[in-house]
Amino acid sequence: MTTVILAEKPSQAKAYVDSLATATKHAGYYTVSDPILPNETFVTYGFGHLVELVTPDKYDVKYKRWALNNLPIFPEHYKYTVPADKQAQFKIVKELLTKAQTIIVATDADREGENIAWSIMVHAKVNFKNTEIKRLWINSLEPAAIRNGLINLKPGWDYYPKYLEAQTREISDWLVGMNASPLYTLLLKQYGIDETFSVGRVQTPTLEIVHERQATIENFVPERYLQLEALITTKTKLAFKAQLQPNLKFSDDEQLMAFMNSKHLNAGPQYGEVIDITTTPKVVASPRLFSLSSLQSQANRLFKVSASATLKAVQNLYEAKLLTYPRTDSNYITNNEFNYLKEHLGQYKQFLNTAITTPNMQPQSRYVNDAKVQEHHAIIVTRTIPTAQSFAKLGRLEQQIYLLVLRTTVAMFASGYMYDETVLVLKIAAAEFKKIGRIENQRGWKELFGNDKKLDDEDDLPKLAVGELVDADVMVVEKFTQPPELLTEGTLITAMKRAGKLVDDTQEQAILKETEGIGTEATRANIIDKLKVKKYLTVEQNNLTVSPAGQILCQAVASQPLLVSPELTAKWEVALQQISQQTRTPENFLKQIKHFVSDIIANTPARLASDQVLQKQIELYKQTLVKQSTQAVLGQCPRCQIGLITDKGKFYGCSNYAASDDGCRFTLPKRWSGKQIPAGALQNLLQGQETQVLKGFKSKAGNSFSAKLKMTDDKLTFVFTDNKAKV
Repeated sequence: MTTVILAEKPSQAKAYVDSLATATKHAGYYTVSDPILPNETFVTYGFGHLVELVTPDKYDVKYKRWALNNLPIFPEHYKYTVPADKQAQFKIVKELLTKAQTIIVATDADREGENIAWSIMVHAKVNFKNTEIKRLWINSLEPAAIRNGLINLKPGWDYYPKYLEAQTREISDWLVGMNASPLYTLLLKQYGIDETFSVGRVQTPTLEIVHERQATIENFVPERYLQLEALITTKTKLAFKAQLQPNLKFSDDEQLMAFMNSKHLNAGPQYGEVIDITTTPKVVASPRLFSLSSLQSQANRLFKVSASATLKAVQNLYEAKLLTYPRTDSNYITNNEFNYLKEHLGQYKQFLNTAITTPNMQPQSRYVNDAKVQEHHAIIVTRTIPTAQSFAKLGRLEQQIYLLVLRTTVAMFASGYMYDETVLVLKIAAAEFKKIGRIENQRGWKELFGNDKKLDDEDDLPKLAVGELVDADVMVVEKFTQPPELLTEGTLITAMKRAGKLVDDTQEQAILKETEGIGTEATRANIIDKLKVKKYLTVEQNNLTVSPAGQILCQAVASQPLLVSPELTAKWEVALQQISQQTRTPENFLKQIKHFVSDIIANTPARLASDQVLQKQIELYKQTLVKQSTQAVLGQCPRCQIGLITDKGKFYGCSNYAASDDGCRFTLPKRWSGKQIPAGALQNLLQGQETQVLKGFKSKAGNSFSAKLKMTDDKLTFVFTDNKAKV
């Protein structure tokens, strides 16, 4: 009886075999033995996705060239392929799987992990009737967690609906991207925009979130308003400012004067009377435990790092057995996790070199709730605690992330942050003014976060009594409304999770509520990265802005709510989840997607033609491109002798490319064999000349070498000065 354990990638497979009694490594797999496993057991792995959807041209060669009359592209059956660089590993995996009587799916314990495993098994033509499928479902790669999971395997078919959801998500993204991207690219090309535009079911509404915020800021007109403040001075000459209660905003001087007259209030020095003093003890609980989104948002705020960099760091810490499973949307743990954290609390505190008191040794519902943990619990530290030496070997961001998660985990056991809040109310004429003061009593869990600011000295109020008179200088303060801030990757992640609805930092706990969002914990960072790679989003000083090309795209798709509305896209995500809950079929969802795609193909041409805002944007954009191309012209095209060789971003190409259906396709690379080619050398090549000897090329073996370049049949070739070799 043969058993095969299918891991997602080599590092995961290595963690599995390291937890077993014996293992022998082979090319692409391991043979393993352990009392908890059947006699003949193998561990093999993918490289993430070994199997992927084919491109449209594999259905019909006519799709190799984008054309409006080829749309929509709706395959009757969806085909999959193995990329060339993964075929050798797939062959090994297929041979093992097809011989197995039992397959243990041990990919990441999430929907995409199911998609990876089942896609491999289906493409390998596993005989499911004669093969038992089991599931390893764990939250940690620690040996104890792996062994416990292998002893308590779950029925594999119970997770099959998650595969159907992930597969449907993948196909729906393919349908939208493979139809909408050529549609908008070709239509905008008719208006002179020679760009390839990428449209996605999730990436486009994500871009629109940033675009909408940027437009709000650009169109913002400050509005003047007035407020009243009073500078209070006590008999002991201590002074503080008090605000009008309620703190009204007055739109103009007349409105302000009417209010002051109604309260018999004048600007300037006068007397005030203390009419109420109320002191209330306050307790602030420690931060909630991290989901991936909340950790990405916090890391971006604290360390100014991208969402994908945070995910990579957490993934590395997970594979190092220091943190639990990263792609989780939960902020809760179960009693099991709480118990092991409690058992190791002393070691965690020792690692942090802290003597903070930790009296909360019983589970609190703010952090521990078995019912709210569905697939994965919050990101917490594991039982494995790094040594000083192993911690020093971690990358800088990995160290920062680990300490942040560890402190947040330990904070759950610490005392609350405690202070006394005093509300002082003063009467000046017939108006009331208020001042809130805070006196810190106990730092509690905040001791773990040494960089948190303490309360300012001015928060301490002087000793006053009800009925006491004070000097009051009433002032009219002129202010102006302020625009919202640009989004960062951290606040964008929050907006995606909340379907475009942002919350202020002071309310950031609200993001932890269960809400409809766009994308998933596993995909949001990748979506943002795609928008940056395609140069629709730019990052400067941690702020996100939409590029001119991105703005053209947003305006072009603005008439299609399902392509730009985060709220409506979130409803798609809910519908996809219903597939794994078996309350909706994949066929039903894909039918809706096809209907949507057909609608945009039918209606978009007329919508673009009637969009005056878009037409103005296109003209401005074209003017900008002309300026840029004039600055980056290398010379005349040697092939067509008509166009100019201009900067196309990642390469140089002929400006005659879009002149007709058979426009010039001549290009020159910016990089060649690992070296950036100087503009002067490229100009020599266009004139039919050899370049000078250029240093810094890299061979396939990684060795550096020098050579000249020349153009032969419109292709670059090396010229070696010793004439012994040619590439």
